[in-house]
Amino acid sequence: MTPPIHTFEHEAMKTTFTLRLENSDTQLNAQIVGAAFQLIDDIEQKLSRYIPGSDVWQINHMKAGESLYVSDYCYGCMRASLEAYQQTKGLFDITLGAIIEHKKNEAEGDAPAITGQIMVDPERPAIHCIEAGREIDLGGIGKGYTLDKIAELLKSFGIQSALISAGASTQLAFGNKNWTIKLGSDPVSQNFELNDQALSASGTLVQGSHIIFPVTETPSEGAYISPNVWVVHKSGALADAWSTAAMFIETSDFELFEELPPTIFIQHSGQISRFDNR
Repeated sequence: MTPPIHTFEHEAMKTTFTLRLENSDTQLNAQIVGAAFQLIDDIEQKLSRYIPGSDVWQINHMKAGESLYVSDYCYGCMRASLEAYQQTKGLFDITLGAIIEHKKNEAEGDAPAITGQIMVDPERPAIHCIEAGREIDLGGIGKGYTLDKIAELLKSFGIQSALISAGASTQLAFGNKNWTIKLGSDPVSQNFELNDQALSASGTLVQGSHIIFPVTETPSEGAYISPNVWVVHKSGALADAWSTAAMFIETSDFELFEELPPTIFIQHSGQISRFDNR
């Protein structure tokens, strides 16, 4: 008999985390969910740029020549962000916090210039400030990274199958079960069977032109190739990063990227097209 699916929700990181566990042991579920929710809160305390004293808050206040030891959570997410930056040829960039804040607050005048340089230590959990000025925003990739860590936790408790999500933006499934995910909304929609992968979405139809094009630092809707994209990846963190980057990539340019995600969905002219890159 297939175990029942139990659903649990937790508010954090300005979104709703949802855990759908395929497990019949209610006592174990309570223990697991408590640990998962605590994990989410612990990661938020390290990654949020808005919490004074968090790792990211401290990074954003570093002066030239300073070094900072950070938590394993922050270091892991920063390393994933650096990997995403390299894979996307700079189209995903977590150091645009000042421009993002300017855009979000609808501030008058030109967006602030991007200055400064930081370095992620390749051997130890430390960040080095070469030149002050960069502002880190782990926003979306932080949520995807959190899903990766939750999946590790659930597996350590013996959970065989689950679907976990951070709002509607990123979902991660593991186990033998296929989870049907609806992409888009009617009349433009299609279903995707998610299994042992993450799926992340980015778009402008709901939030408007909120994604910053890092190459020109121009957050204009005209820079977007598509109003909606969905990316499938084995990693929740990299799925989120690539869904942001894919907003700016022409499908004809996919071949320029050596480590393209296995599947990308692009919405164009009233239909959703699928591109498999295996």
